[in-house]
Amino acid sequence: MIGKGNNQDQLNLFKPILKQFIDMRHPYVLLAEKIPWNELEKEYKEMYSNTGRPAKSIRVMVSLLILKQLNNLGDETIIEQWIQNPYFQYFSGECEFQWQKPCDPSDLVHFRNRIGEDKIRKILEVSINVQEGKIDKKDVLVDTTAQEKNITYPTDVKLRVKAIEKCNKIAEKEGILLRQSYKRTTKSLVLMQRFSKSNKQKQKAEKAKSKLKTISNRLLRELRRKMTEEQVMENEEILRIMEKAVNQKINDKNKIYSLHEPEVACIAKGKAHKKYEFGSKLSLVLSKDKNLILSVSTFTGNPNDGETLEETLKEFEKIHGKLPKKVIVDRGYQGKKEVFGTIVQYPKNQRLKGYEKQKKRNEFRRRAAIEPVFSHLKYDFRMLRNYLKGHQGDVINSVLACAAFNFKRLYRQLGSQLKFLLDILEQFLLLRKQNLSF
Repeated sequence: MIGKGNNQDQLNLFKPILKQFIDMRHPYVLLAEKIPWNELEKEYKEMYSNTGRPAKSIRVMVSLLILKQLNNLGDETIIEQWIQNPYFQYFSGECEFQWQKPCDPSDLVHFRNRIGEDKIRKILEVSINVQEGKIDKKDVLVDTTAQEKNITYPTDVKLRVKAIEKCNKIAEKEGILLRQSYKRTTKSLVLMQRFSKSNKQKQKAEKAKSKLKTISNRLLRELRRKMTEEQVMENEEILRIMEKAVNQKINDKNKIYSLHEPEVACIAKGKAHKKYEFGSKLSLVLSKDKNLILSVSTFTGNPNDGETLEETLKEFEKIHGKLPKKVIVDRGYQGKKEVFGTIVQYPKNQRLKGYEKQKKRNEFRRRAAIEPVFSHLKYDFRMLRNYLKGHQGDVINSVLACAAFNFKRLYRQLGSQLKFLLDILEQFLLLRKQNLSF
C-alpha cells in the first residue's frame, strides 16, 4: 500500500521545525522546490497495491536515491548521514527534525527492484526538465564507456576454486553427502599455482591448474548424479554456469567471468593504465551547448560502438519524443552516415577550406567535452564500480548517476545565483552605509 507524505507546513509544539533553524536559501532547499515530487509520485503510484501495510512515502525513497548518488554514498551511509543532516531531511519532505532512520537500508534495494529499469528513467527525465535555460537538443554528442562490476579480476584458477566452493554449499543446502569436499586439496593446489611465472615451478603450476579443473568437474558430475529431478531443476542455472566457467577455453565467445554475475563482459577501451574492464558498456548522449546528460543506454556484452547508435537514439526518443538532427561522435563510429534520419558526423579526411574547416574542427573539439563527464560520473557519482546486481542493476546505477550529475549541475547554479545576489546586496548595504556616514 502506498505511503503518505508529510505536510511541511504543519507545525508541532514538541519537535523542532526544520524551517525555523535551516537556511531556506540553501541550494538543497531550492533544489527540493524545483523538483516536481507530485509527478514522480503519480508515476510510481501504480507500482503499489491498494491494500496492506502502508509503505514509506515515494518522496522519501526517491530523495534517498538521489542524495545517495549526489554525495557518492552507499545504502547504509546515506541513512546515517540523513539522520545527521537537516537539509537532507528537508529535501526528503520532512517538516520536523527526525532522530530515527527513515527506513532500513534494505528498503532501498526493494524500492529499486519495485520500480525496475523502465520506471527509473523518470528520475533522469525530471533531472533534465528542471534545468534552467533553453537546452539545445538538435545537435548532441554521443560516446560510450565501460561501467565496471564489483567482481575480482577473473582467472581460470579463481573460477574453478569458486565452483568447488559453490558445489560444497549446494550439497550442504540440499542435504547431499559428497565423497570428498576437497577443501584441503584445493588450498594446496592454489599455493602451487602461485608460481606459474617461475621457470622452475611452471610445470608444477600447470598440473595444479589442471587438477583444479578435474576436481570441479568431478563434483559437478557427482551433484547431478545424486540430486533428484526437482533439485536439478532448482539449481540448473547455476550448475550450467559453473560447467561453462570451468571448461571454457581461451578463444571461446561469451565467456563467464563471474559465477554470481554471468552477464559481465570483457571490454577493451584502449586505455594504457587499464587494458581490460569487466562490466557493461553504456552509451551517453550529451547536449552540445551545455554539459547536460540527455539520455543513457546500457548494453549487455561488448557490442561495437557503431552498433550501439540505433539503441541510443531510440532511448533518446523515448525521453524527448523526437530524434536529434545531428550526432557528433568519434572515429569508433566509422561507417555510419545516417541513423533514423539523424546525421552522424565523425572526424575524417576532407578537403575543406576556411570557415567550413574551422567549423568542423570546433565541433569535434567540443565532442571531447564528453570525456571529463565520464570521469565525473565514475569518481563523483558511483559509476566507477557498480555494486547493484544483474543487468537491471547496471541500468539503474547508470541512470541514477546521470540524473545525479544533472541535479548537481542545477545545485551549483542555484548556489552561484544565490551567492551573486548576496554579494550585490552586501555591496548595496556597504554603499548605503558610506553615504549615510557622509
